[in-house]
Amino acid sequence: MNIQVPNVLVPNANLKAAPSAPLVDPFGRAITYIRVSVTDRCDFRCVYCMSEDMNFLPKRDLLTLEELDRLCGAFVARGTRKIRITGGEPLVRRDIMTLFRSLGRHLESGALEEVTVTTNGSQLARYAKELAACGVRRINVSLDTLDEAKFRKITRWGDLSKVVAGLDAAQAAGLSVKINAVALAGVNEDETAPMVRWAHGRGMDITFIEVMPLGEIDGERVDQYLPLTRVQADLAEQFSLEHSDYQTGGPARYVRVKETGGRIGFITPLTHNFCESCNRVRVTCTGTLYMCLGQEDAADLRTPLRASESDDLLMATIERAIARKPKGHDFVIDRTTKTPAVGRHMSVTGG
Repeated sequence: MNIQVPNVLVPNANLKAAPSAPLVDPFGRAITYIRVSVTDRCDFRCVYCMSEDMNFLPKRDLLTLEELDRLCGAFVARGTRKIRITGGEPLVRRDIMTLFRSLGRHLESGALEEVTVTTNGSQLARYAKELAACGVRRINVSLDTLDEAKFRKITRWGDLSKVVAGLDAAQAAGLSVKINAVALAGVNEDETAPMVRWAHGRGMDITFIEVMPLGEIDGERVDQYLPLTRVQADLAEQFSLEHSDYQTGGPARYVRVKETGGRIGFITPLTHNFCESCNRVRVTCTGTLYMCLGQEDAADLRTPLRASESDDLLMATIERAIARKPKGHDFVIDRTTKTPAVGRHMSVTGG
C-alpha cells in the first residue's frame, strides 16, 4: 500500500511497548474494532440525533490530535484491526487530516487492516483526495433522503447539493462509498426502494438503520421509529433479495439485490439485537470509553493519557474497562418509555 504520510503526528519515542495480548471481554468476544469520535460538533442538526440548539464541549475538554493518535496506537497494539473515525462530523475538526496521516503508519506496517470514516458528506469535496492519499479506502456517508426539502427538514442546516458533490469527489478519488440511511416513519419510508436504485446505480451499497433512543431531542422518537422488518418486507416486494454472508466488521446484516447486483444492509438494534457478536467499543472526543453504545458504564482514558508518558496506566484502564463490557444493550422505543435509553446524544458518543 502506497500511502502518503507527510506532516504526521510524531509518536512519543519514550513510550513503552504495550503488551500484545488481545483484548477479550467476559463473553469471549475479541475487541478488534474501535470507533473514535474526534469532535462532538457538527454542521448539521439532524432531528433524530440532536436538538437544534446544542451546547458543545469546550476545546479544553477534547483530546488533542496527538492524544487521539496515541490512544489509537494503544488499541492497535492490543489487537484492534479496524478504526472508524467519527464525530459529530469528523471532518469539521481543525487539522483533522494530520491524524489520518499519522494513522497511516499502522496501515503501512500491517498492524491495522483499515481506517474508515463516517461522515455527513458536507466536507468530502474538500477532503476526499487527501483521505485516499492517507490510506482510507472505504467511507460511510449518512444520507436519509434524496428530496432536497426533506433533507433540509431532517438536517435543519444541510445542503443536499454539497453532499452529492462530496459523493462525486469521493468516488473520483477511488473511495468505496456506502450510504447510511436512518429509517424515519412518515418521512422517508416511501424512498427506500428509490434510494436503493439510486445508490446501486452509482455503485454504492446502502444500509438502513433503526432510530436509536440516545439523548433528548425535539419531539418523540416513537413517532420517528420505523421497524426495519417492515422496510425489508416492502423492499422484498420490489426486489429479489438474496442472503449474503458479506460483512464489514460492523453490526449490519446484508442481502444482495438480484436485479442490481448491489447490497442492502440492515442495522436493527431494536427489532433484531446484534449484540451477541459485538467486537466494538467507542471512544468519545473527551477520551471516555463506552464499552456498549446502549449502556452508561464508561471509563476515563483521558486521565491516564495525561498522567504519564508511559502507556502502562492507559493499558490498565482499558483492560479493566473491557472486563466490564456487558452482553448487550437495553434499547426500547414505545409510548410508555418517555426517557431515552441513555442521556447522551449520538453526536457525543460518536456516530
